[in-house]
Amino acid sequence: MADDQEKTEEATPKKIEDARKEGNVPKSQDMSGLFTLFVASLTLIALLFFVREEFFKLFQHILQINHYDLNRENILQLAISVIKAFLLTAVLFAVPVAIAGVLGAVAQFGFIFTTKPLEPDLKKLDPIKGLGNLFSLKKAIEGLKITMKSMVTLGVGFWLFAMFIQELPTVVMFPLFQQMEWLMEKVIIIAFTMLLVTFVFAVIDLLIVRKQYFDKLKMSKQEVKDEYKNMEGDPLIKQKIRQIQMQMSQQRMMSDIPTADVVITNPTHYSVALRYDKEKDHIPRVVAKGVDHMAFQIRKIAAEHKIRIVPNPPLARGLYKAVEVDGFIPDEFFQAVAELLAYVYKMDNRRD
Repeated sequence: MADDQEKTEEATPKKIEDARKEGNVPKSQDMSGLFTLFVASLTLIALLFFVREEFFKLFQHILQINHYDLNRENILQLAISVIKAFLLTAVLFAVPVAIAGVLGAVAQFGFIFTTKPLEPDLKKLDPIKGLGNLFSLKKAIEGLKITMKSMVTLGVGFWLFAMFIQELPTVVMFPLFQQMEWLMEKVIIIAFTMLLVTFVFAVIDLLIVRKQYFDKLKMSKQEVKDEYKNMEGDPLIKQKIRQIQMQMSQQRMMSDIPTADVVITNPTHYSVALRYDKEKDHIPRVVAKGVDHMAFQIRKIAAEHKIRIVPNPPLARGLYKAVEVDGFIPDEFFQAVAELLAYVYKMDNRRD
């Protein structure tokens, strides 16, 4: 019984789907943040030239204004130009970053929509439990991880910065345009190197998060059994239903025996009752069949209703195996059944 309570079984698809419906998904904040930072870096690089041109135009506009012309209208136009430049730059930067934040989450666990996390839960307002979570071992480990990742990433960035700073005595001799190019090149190198370090940490974090998530969803053997029962139904109940269905089918089959034209036997182990209604069916139909005790019951009912019983072991066995109850006989039995029915009609003085 103890083994049944241990969480040793992998989560079933239903358990995982139920967790998704509640908003419980394996989400790595580091991976989402990395993707957002990567898009932000690319966007920033792409905007550098645009920003440079826009602000160059803005400075030219400012320099063209004579200090004697600083009236209310000129100041208002200057303010509008500055605000437009900043807003345009902010929008062009913010929109791709916002989309990246959404895509970074969707790429990890797919798109889900649930209001479960938004439902009020009074347990979350428990101050004692809140303080326990705040000063828990898990929070301490998370804080240590964040500190370590920050120190390593900033350390790599500072190391590169220290290397590049040694080039300054040479760079100051360059023209201003080449200095700006050198600065942009070094900023890009530092940014993408730090992103590479962040990527390594993000992959590790993603693997850890997914392992912890699926470990937390593990089920005991009893839980798997209970879920199977809930989905498929209790096996004992299903067996009982099958028994009832079989009994009803047998009762219906027995009630059709009086409508049969002939019962073919083995002569004791198999019994197959055939009916040929020319007005409804073009082919003879099996209305009942059975072996051993059921075969005896079929013969007994047939005798009570004066239905002719004809021994024909090969035909009885063949029809029993090839045709289900209420099914038509296959082509290979046409000749044998036609001869048998002709014999029965002749014996009963019946004519087609």
